[in-house]
Amino acid sequence: MDLPDAPKDESARASTEITQDSVPTRSTWRSVLIVATTTLAMVTNIASSTAPSIFLPVIGRDLNIEEDQLQWLVSSFSLSSGCLLLLLGRLADLFGRKKFFLLGTGWLVIFSLGCGFAKNATTIYILRGLQGIGPAAFIPACLGILAHTFPPGRARSVAFATFSAGAPVGGTLGTQLGAVLVQKTDPTWRSPFFLFAGMAALCLIGGLLTIDSDIPTPDTDRRVDWIGAFLITVGLALLLFVLGQGQLAPNGWKTAYIIALLISEGKLRPPLMKLTLWTRANGRFAVIQTIAFLNWATFISWYFWLQVYFEDFLHLSPVRTAVRLLPMPVTGIMLNAIVALVIGRIPFFVLIALGTGFTGIGALLIAIMRPQVTYWAYDFVALVASVFGADFVFAGGTIFVAKVALPGEQSVAGGLFQTLTQLGTAFGLAITTIVHNAAGGEGVGDDVPLKAYRAAQWTCFGMAMLGTVLAIGFLRGVGPVGGPDEPPPEKDRDVPVPHET
Repeated sequence: MDLPDAPKDESARASTEITQDSVPTRSTWRSVLIVATTTLAMVTNIASSTAPSIFLPVIGRDLNIEEDQLQWLVSSFSLSSGCLLLLLGRLADLFGRKKFFLLGTGWLVIFSLGCGFAKNATTIYILRGLQGIGPAAFIPACLGILAHTFPPGRARSVAFATFSAGAPVGGTLGTQLGAVLVQKTDPTWRSPFFLFAGMAALCLIGGLLTIDSDIPTPDTDRRVDWIGAFLITVGLALLLFVLGQGQLAPNGWKTAYIIALLISEGKLRPPLMKLTLWTRANGRFAVIQTIAFLNWATFISWYFWLQVYFEDFLHLSPVRTAVRLLPMPVTGIMLNAIVALVIGRIPFFVLIALGTGFTGIGALLIAIMRPQVTYWAYDFVALVASVFGADFVFAGGTIFVAKVALPGEQSVAGGLFQTLTQLGTAFGLAITTIVHNAAGGEGVGDDVPLKAYRAAQWTCFGMAMLGTVLAIGFLRGVGPVGGPDEPPPEKDRDVPVPHET
């Protein structure tokens, strides 16, 4: 069996050797606490990102925000986070992952509190954008910390699967607790922001006490491509802004400034990372990034329109909507436990293909559902199936990325993976919004909104199926990625990668 191509330059080899030699010894309990701290950071990130979606109408009424502008309470967080992940991931690799973890969590504490005290729309827009910078600093650092703490093997698989489980748990806090706090506390929508500030403070304390001290990076190339960083940040900002605002502009996608920004964005290139990163594992690194993009375009859009369907079409309260969504986090936690057990035993492409396939089935079930049929027939099954892709692709993808990336680029590689999920989110919401509005603009009567929701879900199904095809077509032959590295058959293969069967 053949191994995919690996980097052969001397700096890469030195990076691998020095990093492995300098891994400090630590107790089992301290290793467990490192995983717990980074997982709590993921929980806090997802909760902070998703929480406002469940109580947008309440914020709108309190701060006099127009309905078509409420989406910026969600997208401003994703905009800043998605645009800075690569730059801050690179800086974390160079100057210390623990430093950036502490800076990011501390930053989130400050601006979460600021959001809780916001008095007008402009202030909360700005604060939400600033809030997203915190996760952009600590999430890539978390991935680098875990990759450095645990060598390839069972422990690393469990660590990454546990970290990935923070996503559904964070979704639970953002949706369930957010809804309860809004309806049952006097500060209403401000309460969740205070909660997330407290969670970020716990991460900060945990990071100070448990995470290993930073060691000098062995990477001989310590340059930062600031021009490239600026270009990719501006390029992603323009893209996410256009995707989020194109449908809301005065003349829609035909608005002059939307067209101009699209043209400008197309001329900006992302030179921040080493382009050879995309060719790792015979190009499969690029494939898994594309699948992550498509999977998040599917999953987040599916979730958004299902939530809108519950609240706007069925007229459920935020708490009742949150209760209906409970199967998702429960299933997500169970699936991440399964990933930790089987990722070292089953082929990688099987895991990814199953994940994207089941997420597509979730969208398909909502697309063909009938409102008069019991919740357990369509909605419940779809809620269980939908999270397969989110958990399998995220857990499996992060382990795969950590395995094929060099020690000196773990954070930037993980940041790239996170960036693609953010871009997928913006892309999916923009495309499904266009489809939803087009379908809802045809005809009259009570069936028109349902037709629009179904059209959006059919679009989600198509994106998921494309991801499944990519997994089967390009990842087939990649063996398990969660086990220990096999000895390379050639001396110049200094970076082990998943073997082919």
